[in-house]
Amino acid sequence: MRIWDRMWQAMGLAATQERPLPTPVQPRVLLIIHDPVVGSENGRKLNQVLHWQNPDALVQQYISDVQAASFGYANYQIVERIEVNAFPVKEDGFVYDAESYLFRWRTRTGFHQPDRVDYGRLLDQFGVVARINLDQIDEVWLMGFPYAGYYESIMAGPGAFWCNAPPLEGIGRCQRRFVIMGFSYERGPGEMLENLGHRAESIMTQVYRHKRGDANLWERFTRYDLTHPGLAECGNVHFAPNSERDYDWGNGRPVLSRCDNWLTFPQLEGQPRRVNSQEWGNGDSRQHHLWWLGHLPHVTGKTGGIANNWWQYIINPHWVR
Repeated sequence: MRIWDRMWQAMGLAATQERPLPTPVQPRVLLIIHDPVVGSENGRKLNQVLHWQNPDALVQQYISDVQAASFGYANYQIVERIEVNAFPVKEDGFVYDAESYLFRWRTRTGFHQPDRVDYGRLLDQFGVVARINLDQIDEVWLMGFPYAGYYESIMAGPGAFWCNAPPLEGIGRCQRRFVIMGFSYERGPGEMLENLGHRAESIMTQVYRHKRGDANLWERFTRYDLTHPGLAECGNVHFAPNSERDYDWGNGRPVLSRCDNWLTFPQLEGQPRRVNSQEWGNGDSRQHHLWWLGHLPHVTGKTGGIANNWWQYIINPHWVR
């Protein structure tokens, strides 16, 4: 796959420079799938009735993609899978039934507001805080349907901070921070990686919140040509180095970028070169997100008191000080 060629080449260079990779981790996940049976459709599940994707296949693809993008650091393990034959309860107590949900989806009208799921009820239902405190799981993945009410990611626990959503409060005596991811089996692997990308943006912004100017390497990593003409680096989840608008991952316009430097981090002295969408999949969201995530620093050591392995923070927010 072309987007990985340059990365693996850089990794070979890194090895010769004695910058070893950190010890891999195996975060433990509680997977909760809301996929209710639709009685009027011969007992088929919602994802089957609407010809959406297989949630388990999506999860396995995501696990594989994260392992590759983190250069083998993050190896997610599903320690428990729970499939729920019901619609989740909204924060005001509302619950869809199968027939009304199908009508709303097919007509694209009348979806309930507020949409947000009742996280407190959901975490209580599955004993999540106790499992976190007993060190049985490290995070929760919710897999459902459009308007299930999930945030793409949200953080809970002591000292929780913005993680593409306001920190979740009032969930009991939780002893450590953890993230709850929200995925949809109506979408694909690209959207799952986008959720992770926004989680990374939130967490790394927090990691570098006290750094100013050139010491804020996260700000430098996310530069793109539209905001920093001639000084593009890797951009962010929505803006590639040459993007001219949101989600503009297929732009063929060549711009100067120092994106290659991040594959040999913390050495950032390399010269820029011209890049365009051929580098990150010509508009394919999954390919862009793999390219972007794959440029995150991922080696041992520290720079300015911050780990050179940014995945350490993204995977485990406990490390964020």
